[in-house]
Amino acid sequence: MIKIGILDLQGDISEHLEMTKKTITKMNLEAKVLKVKTAKEVAECQGIIISGGESTVIGRLIQETGIDQAIKSNNISVLGTCAGMVLLSEETDYDQSLLGLIPMKVKRNGFGSQKASFEAELKLKIMNNHYPGVFIRAPYAFQVGGKAIPIGKIHDKIIAVAHENYLATAFHPELTEDTRIHEYFIKEVLNCVE
Repeated sequence: MIKIGILDLQGDISEHLEMTKKTITKMNLEAKVLKVKTAKEVAECQGIIISGGESTVIGRLIQETGIDQAIKSNNISVLGTCAGMVLLSEETDYDQSLLGLIPMKVKRNGFGSQKASFEAELKLKIMNNHYPGVFIRAPYAFQVGGKAIPIGKIHDKIIAVAHENYLATAFHPELTEDTRIHEYFIKEVLNCVE
């Protein structure tokens, strides 16, 4: 049985938990979704979701608890949204702990402060129809390298990236009714793990 962990350190944890459960039911999958907060719990999962929140706090806790090593040594698939996108990057415009799993450079709060939050209809390469993007103090990638694939942009700002068994979005899919990002993560990204 697939086990998907919602990293329970800080951020939109309950929203991702409910969205992932909804997605699994819709896909008629045998999977378990649970909150995880230790390296041991993370190591027992095939996939991890790192939610929005404060990336410096989440990054520090990931490092202090050894969760970063559990993810890397077990080749666990990761969906990182908003702060999770920052944490998946190799470099950001702020000195903080990063997982460095996607070869990209990210600007934190790239679209401005909380007051500059917005919604936008997105055209993503992994979907036929528009996706409702919710952006809250959102980052964006300004450089993507290696085999990483930008799958969504707003103007010249990269807001979604896929790389091996990692998926990063600048927006919050857990704050919509649309399950397609979580479906893609489960179907396409989790299946990258051999």
